[in-house]
Order: sequence, then C-alpha cells, then structure tokens
Amino acid sequence: MGYPETAEGFMVESQKNWQQFKKQEFKLKPFEDRDIDIAIDACGVCGSDVHSITGGWGEVPLPLCVGHEVIGRAIKVGKDVTTIKVGDRVGVGAQIGADLTCDNCKADQENYCPNSIDTYGAPYPDGTIAQGGYSSHMRAHEYFTFKIPDNIETSIAAPMLCAGLTTYSPLVRLGAGPGKKVAIVGIGGLGHFAIMWAKALGADVYALSHTPDKKQDALAMGAKEFVCTKDKDWFKPYAFTFDFILNCADATDKFNLPDYFSTLKVMGKFHNVGLGDNPLPQIKAQDFAPNGCYIGASHIGNRPEMEAMFELASKQKIKSWVETIDISAEGCKEAVTRVYNNDRVRYRFTLVNFDKEFGKRS
Repeated sequence: MGYPETAEGFMVESQKNWQQFKKQEFKLKPFEDRDIDIAIDACGVCGSDVHSITGGWGEVPLPLCVGHEVIGRAIKVGKDVTTIKVGDRVGVGAQIGADLTCDNCKADQENYCPNSIDTYGAPYPDGTIAQGGYSSHMRAHEYFTFKIPDNIETSIAAPMLCAGLTTYSPLVRLGAGPGKKVAIVGIGGLGHFAIMWAKALGADVYALSHTPDKKQDALAMGAKEFVCTKDKDWFKPYAFTFDFILNCADATDKFNLPDYFSTLKVMGKFHNVGLGDNPLPQIKAQDFAPNGCYIGASHIGNRPEMEAMFELASKQKIKSWVETIDISAEGCKEAVTRVYNNDRVRYRFTLVNFDKEFGKRS
C-alpha cells in the first residue's frame, strides 16, 4: 500500500528473538487536522527500546518498531497546525499523544495524562498501534512535535528528545542551579546528559559511578568531582552534602541505598530516572529517618521543558556524546545488542542514513 496509509520500519516479531529485525510495513493512524507527517532522517537508540523488545518491562504488542528519539523533515501538516510548516526539521520524543483536556494537561503535566499515548507500542483511539522511529515515516500530533534549533546537528539532537528531556525535567523541577550540589549516579546515556544540564544550570555537579575509567569523561562533561562507588566507604566524606541525587542507573537493585541516602542534606531527595527491569532493593522506613530524605521518580517531561532544553543546548552549545550507526537490520541489531551488553557505549547511539534504506521521501 505504502505512504500515506502505511510506513516501513525495522520490526521485532518476538521478544525471544529481540535481536532479529525485519523490514516490514505497518499502518499509520488516520491523519487528523493537527497531525504532522515526518520523513525520518535519524533516530536515537534508547534503553527503553531494549527494555521493551527484551521483555524486561513486560509484554508489548508485536510486531513492534521501537525508537522514540526521532528527527526528520515535516512533509505534510494538518490544516490546524500553527507551529510547524512543511520542510521544517522536527523531532518527536517518547510521547506522541494525550487528551490535552484533563487537569494534568491544562497544568503542563501532559506527560502524566491518564490518556497519554507512548510513541511506540501504545494504541490510538481507533485501535492503531503506534510504531516508533526505526522507520521511514512517523505521524505525530503537533503538540508532541518540536522544531529543532538550526545549530544542533541531527545526530546530536536525536538523543535529547528522550534521554535529554528525561534528565532535564527533574533537574529543573528539583531546583538545580547556583549554590546547589547535585549528584548524578550512573554515567551512561542518561547520566551524561544530566551532568551537562546540571552544569549548564549552574549547579556544582558530582558524578557517582562504579566505573573508574569514566572519570575523565565525567569531568570533561562538567562534573566538579568524580566519586567511585566501588571504593570502600565512598559515601562517608559526603555525609549531608547533596541537595538531591539524580539516579540515572538502571541497576539500582544492586545498590545499598542507605549509603546513597546518607549523602543527602536534610529533606534531600533520591530521584530515579533510570528505570531498571528489577525491583528496588528492600528498604525500611527507618532508612529515611537519619536525614528525613525522600525517594521518587519521574517520567520524561512536558512541552515547555523540551523547548527550554533545546534553547539551553543551542545557546550553550551543549552536544550529546554520540556514535552513529547506519540503519539496517544489522545496524539495529548491533545498536540494541551493545546497549543491552553495555558494550563500549560512549554515551548514546543514533541511527542515521535513512535515505539509504527507505529512499528519498517527500
């Protein structure tokens, strides 16, 4: 059938065979008045993609095309679209829909809308399953489509749409800025953004990692200090030090959380954005008592935060640390396998050269 009714993408047919990608056609949702059709040029590879196709986060509708760090060109816009025109370079992150009428949406909390639609693996009201960005085209609502600043190149911008926003939003909401001491746990795809954003916002940034060879990278990203959590009693010199901790690691099940809690100031927060496959370690209520600390989590961010994040990156020339991989069945396999195995990922992958696989699209 082909576009505009369908798109083509690299899809996984089984969570058991999650490394096997097959190019196939899928149905696009019906085009509506505030929709934008995007010819995709690049897509970041997110840990969420791996958690989804491996079954780490549970069952997903199959076959599934993942990818929610999408950059491309607007090739069609609905009659009520006002923010994007044909030819604009645009991006779509991990959310592609919401009702936009509930109290949460009206309060710029659309990422917590009860009728939120994820960019892939979620049903639209008509029953169509949303498919992601390892594909030729995406059809997205205007509210969840963002114009990309001219001075941020495509492969650099793509990972900001999920990993960037997922770290920027809680940093801003938790008050990162001058005079604040912020610890970032886990220096990977999420953590490298968190260090750069926190530094750009004016905070003193401390990078906490169990991987000593990431020290120089963390300092280059803007960390004031690097703390190796493999060291015995690493936490003791930092008692009551941090205003909050942003945990970007997804292996929190292996942490001794009271050690981390002890580094927080009174009423400090241990905030999670790394969402692993396994439950948190068992903790007692009294583990929070020595400093009255809290634990919490968040989900991506809202439209104003996405726009502010791109403005900050543009003005301060903040760049994702990325490696590009040509999109293909083999390229998708290489990317997700290396993310799964944490194999030399420094610090994000972007799939590129979509014209080679899908042809010129207009």
